[in-house]
Amino acid sequence: MSRNIVQINNRFIQDENQRRRYLDEERRKRNRFMGWVLILVMLLFILPAYNLYQSYETLLNRRAQYAQLQKKYEKLGEDKEYQSDIATKLKDDSYAAKYARAKYSFSKEGEYIYTTPDLLPQ
Repeated sequence: MSRNIVQINNRFIQDENQRRRYLDEERRKRNRFMGWVLILVMLLFILPAYNLYQSYETLLNRRAQYAQLQKKYEKLGEDKEYQSDIATKLKDDSYAAKYARAKYSFSKEGEYIYTTPDLLPQ
């Protein structure tokens, strides 16, 4: 059995359909407005988050650079201490003669030099 449904097309039905279309259009406008507001809010949160991420990357790079510079500073301090130690030792004539003979292979008259690399001063 098939039933045929007939819709009454009177003034009340037309007014209700028009009111429903108006409400649907208002709902679509409100949803579109809320969508734009949501996109704007997302952009307002994304931009500072991106800047925060860049600042964090810069901070990590500077920390790595600081650690590198600190190691270099310590090495330079050790080198300075070594150089000042050598400078004070070279003021002694007997040590300067031994150092020159060992480092630069200087010899006295009639003396033969055999170098041993492990024993040379740095």
